Amino acid sequence: MTSELAEHVSAVRLVDHHVHGAFTADLDRADFETHLNEGSPEPVPEWMTQFDSQLGFAIRRWCAPVLDLPAHATADEYWARRAELGVRTVTERFLRAAGVSDWLVDTGYGADAILDVDGMAAASGGRGHLIVRLESLAEGMAADGVSGRDYADEFGARLERAARHAVGVKSILAYRCGFDIDLSPPTPQAVATAAGRWLDSGGTRLADPVLLRHGLHAAVRLGLPIQIHTGFGDRDLDLHRANPIHLLDFLRSPGVADVPIMLLHCYPYHREAGYLAQAFANVHFDVGLAINHIGVRSTQVVAESLELAPFAKQLYSSDAWGPPELHHLGAVLWRRAVGRVLGRWVDDGDWSAADALRVVDMIGGGNARRVYRLE
Repeated sequence: MTSELAEHVSAVRLVDHHVHGAFTADLDRADFETHLNEGSPEPVPEWMTQFDSQLGFAIRRWCAPVLDLPAHATADEYWARRAELGVRTVTERFLRAAGVSDWLVDTGYGADAILDVDGMAAASGGRGHLIVRLESLAEGMAADGVSGRDYADEFGARLERAARHAVGVKSILAYRCGFDIDLSPPTPQAVATAAGRWLDSGGTRLADPVLLRHGLHAAVRLGLPIQIHTGFGDRDLDLHRANPIHLLDFLRSPGVADVPIMLLHCYPYHREAGYLAQAFANVHFDVGLAINHIGVRSTQVVAESLELAPFAKQLYSSDAWGPPELHHLGAVLWRRAVGRVLGRWVDDGDWSAADALRVVDMIGGGNARRVYRLE
């Protein structure tokens, strides 16, 4: 890698276009290690440590120096120093070290335990922007006692109000029912019937396909960028049903082509996402979340994400939630990966250095600033 490219990759200010807040309270080590495992919500078995994983090794390598420890400090040394500094200092160090100018924050899950949009901005010295989660909006309506008959109108009104303060919306229908269903707009009667049934059952976790479809198409009519979780996640999704290739009929439906569709995470279906980004002018994607969890292997995934899709359709994200190490590490590993991959292509004469610098700027932040209309 040329020194110019290395310096540029290190210095570029990123836009983390899909992220959640960092924890606001100190954790004990067992809780911390639980949050280093995306797949399982259960405690880490006593006969193992989550530090013995690609993510755990990456934390000891790249996060330890931020806490004044040598790279590859032991897990015990790392935890002792982290506990000594406390949550506020640890969070500020990691968020500021990430080199992120803008955080696009989904506050729809676990909001009482993590920093909100303003809190992320204050702790990092950057800017925060709101992403509205559609399913959380619906669940809030249920808690307020909205009737099935009024559901559709009330959802539209609340979405419009929330959007005034947001740069985009997000759906987690991959977790709730998967993509291999009819994703066409439901009729008003179908929405009212489904809403009544859901609300009568308690109106807690929204998993009704009709209401999920309704929310998705309400977002299409709104016109803001729509983030859609795809691929890897925790175990309450069926991974094979979260392949973005199942979204083909939705992407072909009227009106959708006018709205930016942001495919999140995508791994292990990042090549399918790359195809969709090439095939549909409004489709963009990232390989966030997995980058943290696969650690040193993230270089390979970033290289694969650059195979097919136009570079103007790719964005950076960490999808960090909770431990601020993840907000920092996502940026570190992405910079490391893109520097190595593009640097090799420049060294081999396949790319010019000028083109590599442009692509770093596009994916690192420029594409997100354009799509989300960040000022």
